[in-house]
Amino acid sequence: MSEEFDDAQKHWLQGFVSGIEARKAADKLASRTSGAPAGELIGPDALQQAAQDRAVAAGGKLVAEETAKRARHPLDRWDELVGRAEGGHFPKGIDVFLTKYHGLFYVAPAENSFMCRLRIPNGILNAWQMRGLADAADSFGGGYADVTTRANLQIREIPAAHAVDLLLAVQDLGLTARGSGADNIRNITGSPTAGIDPQELYDTRPLCRAMHHYILNHREMYGLPRKFNIAFDGGGRVPVLEDTNDIGFVATEVTGGEGFEPGIYFRLQLGGITGHLDFAFETGILLKPEECVPVAGAVVRAFALHGDRTNRQKARLKYVIDRMGRDAFVAEVEKEHGAKLRRAAGAQVTARVLADKHGHIGVHAQRQAGLNYLGLVLPVGRMTAGQMRGVAEIAQRFGSGTIRLTVWQNLLISDVADRDVGVCIAAIAALGLRVEASAIRRGLVACTGNAGCKFAAANTKGHALKLADHLEMRLALDTPINIHLTGCHHSCAQHYIGDIGLIAAKVERGEDSVEGYHVFIGGGAAATAEQAMAREYATSVAFDELPPLLERLLAAYLAHRESPAESFFEFCRRHDVAALRDLAERASLRALAA
Repeated sequence: MSEEFDDAQKHWLQGFVSGIEARKAADKLASRTSGAPAGELIGPDALQQAAQDRAVAAGGKLVAEETAKRARHPLDRWDELVGRAEGGHFPKGIDVFLTKYHGLFYVAPAENSFMCRLRIPNGILNAWQMRGLADAADSFGGGYADVTTRANLQIREIPAAHAVDLLLAVQDLGLTARGSGADNIRNITGSPTAGIDPQELYDTRPLCRAMHHYILNHREMYGLPRKFNIAFDGGGRVPVLEDTNDIGFVATEVTGGEGFEPGIYFRLQLGGITGHLDFAFETGILLKPEECVPVAGAVVRAFALHGDRTNRQKARLKYVIDRMGRDAFVAEVEKEHGAKLRRAAGAQVTARVLADKHGHIGVHAQRQAGLNYLGLVLPVGRMTAGQMRGVAEIAQRFGSGTIRLTVWQNLLISDVADRDVGVCIAAIAALGLRVEASAIRRGLVACTGNAGCKFAAANTKGHALKLADHLEMRLALDTPINIHLTGCHHSCAQHYIGDIGLIAAKVERGEDSVEGYHVFIGGGAAATAEQAMAREYATSVAFDELPPLLERLLAAYLAHRESPAESFFEFCRRHDVAALRDLAERASLRALAA
């Protein structure tokens, strides 16, 4: 037979071969636990394999993802990726998961397309990179990009045939999508105002860059049991939400104490994952800046060794620490690091200057005299390719060509001279964007929602904008309110730390179901002295009932706060939930009577 296989046959054969490889790996693992001699594990994947072997030896069964990773590392599947693109095919089965290692997410059934998530350390881009990404979004995607809650960019609506084209276009810009999905360390976040913030203690850009390249050049960083987040807070004005990360580094000024030279250190926090109702805890360890990256590597390796390979629901770092205990896990980190870590006991530490909850919006003076950064409002994080090019042009013409993404789904243009602020604002307005926003839109955060994510139960971005329209029309809020809408339990929009947090749910209405939300109130983060998990206020609220419900709650806040200086967070913490519901009901009646 001399006839070549057609594309469909090739695609089927690739899947068949992958299945055989996975079965061989499973058989190999089984043989090791039945007494067969095991050779010494060597090479870049030895750490992952040792952890898998340990799980099987303990009587566990590897989840499908672990078996697939063992069969052949996802980073070694580039040829398969190229082959599918040449045939115009999307991945199937376990290959959907494996493809995420290259930054490509097949988002069916929400969309029959890929989403590509990038890696942008500290969220900082050059104007020419933003312009190039706009071209890539136009040529190979849907002509827009979304800023994420990890100060990152996503390009969506990528056809199968253009998946590799998009990845290569990203690489040509000096960027990468490698390891931005699946069981990897996500984009490294740092203070968006790093190097320009009048109140910062430390410029996080070099640390984020070093951490980024450490990950890219250490294969064991891609052998994790689940995803992982790292953040560096330099003590600046714009919050990084470091306490929601698996590792949080917080810049701290030490003025003295036994065994401590005065200077800037970083507090080490571990185990944050607010979607699972935990903030990162203080380890009591202080690190010099140059120690942060190697210690982070040690934490990741300890996590890789001890993370659960048999249950993905319990595989995050939080659960490792819960199982082992905090002290025992830190001891494992020290073992991987090869040295004891310095405890903060005895150090004289200066209190952090609080961050500005909404310092990511508006015009702000930099530490450099005569220069400013401008925080743009992006409607729930989305920019068209035309707006991306426009932002690049403004940054290059009026600033230093630097664009800074934030965890609040917006961006900053830095280094704008005093004399150019007005004309810069006008140019931004010409793009359909602004540097000022209402009290509702300043802190409005929404994940992709069911328009582009298969896990989401509601159209979060669309609902966020409708909700803002309603509340702006009915209320005169003089204090910004953070409203976070997330589509599923993954909590990409971090609903538990919003003033108002909304997690999507299907709500029964007769014999049908409609899109709705569970409502949480009174959440916040440490950088603004508001660290708290939001409390449940209402469940299964259909979206058409949500705007008036929140209107009544916010009307109660305006009517019963102790003073205009009392924040919504403080107001919520001053009352139990039942009292807040009662106040809202009475506020509603008064509003209707008026």
